Amino acid sequence: MRKLGIDYGDSRVGLAITDELGITSQGLETVNHHGNDKLVLKRLEEILKQYPIDVVVIGMPINMDGSKTQRVEVTEKFIHKLRCKFPKVLVETIDERLTTVAAHKTMNYLNIDKNKKKQIVDTISAVYILETYMNKQKNGNT
Repeated sequence: MRKLGIDYGDSRVGLAITDELGITSQGLETVNHHGNDKLVLKRLEEILKQYPIDVVVIGMPINMDGSKTQRVEVTEKFIHKLRCKFPKVLVETIDERLTTVAAHKTMNYLNIDKNKKKQIVDTISAVYILETYMNKQKNGNT
């Protein structure tokens, strides 16, 4: 079974997925939703029909000092919608601090054109969210 990583944002949602063995993760896509969760849920439904996914990992936007950001409440509402729509899929959360920073560093290292960065930063962040989760699973830190 595969795992799906989600970087949930105000207007874009980055998605990443593991391989069939759960060893590697790769970016899947960015969904432009402009605040309409129905678009995201519809796309997730299509993905869940296409791939056997048992866990969805969503990044929680926590401040550097560990306190909750304003986005946490919005993200928690989205998680509730996810759990209601897909009750058979386990939804896990993971601290997403610095994933966007890491994504930008990766894109700079790869000399990604600045006009393309906005389109893929969320997908790369979703990969980091998923990899963080997978590493915690591997090391027994659930």
